[in-house]
Amino acid sequence: MLTDAFVNVYTKFKIHFYQEIFERFQSREASLTTVETFAMETIQALGNPTVNEFASFMKISPPNAAYKVNSLVRKGYVNKIQSTEDHREYRLEPTKKYFDYYNVSTAYVEKVMERISERFSSEECDWIESVLNIISRELMPEVNIPEMKRVK
Repeated sequence: MLTDAFVNVYTKFKIHFYQEIFERFQSREASLTTVETFAMETIQALGNPTVNEFASFMKISPPNAAYKVNSLVRKGYVNKIQSTEDHREYRLEPTKKYFDYYNVSTAYVEKVMERISERFSSEECDWIESVLNIISRELMPEVNIPEMKRVK
């Protein structure tokens, strides 16, 4: 029962995102492919990784990662920022264009969070937050990424 409830919530968030993306791009081609979207979400979640850190995390070769990153740079979704310590190294930074795209998803999350705050007491909301933090920090060790903050 708990698994079904979690899968239902997770699926509804994904499907709502897909609805929004399809609606926005019904009259023109979307500029990010599905794989590029996954890559951008990972780059954002990793907190400005290098190309090699991105490749390692995604378990792909550095040349394959570089190819994907260069495509994202050409499309204007990511900037490569040269390291001041090691000029051979570049950090990947999502652009405003990406965040405008990404916020299609986060706007719905925020709407649901507002509904949760209205539906549940402050104590219940604190408990829900505690449970979610335990899930994120302790029960998902395979996905070792920095704690994410909302992007506005």
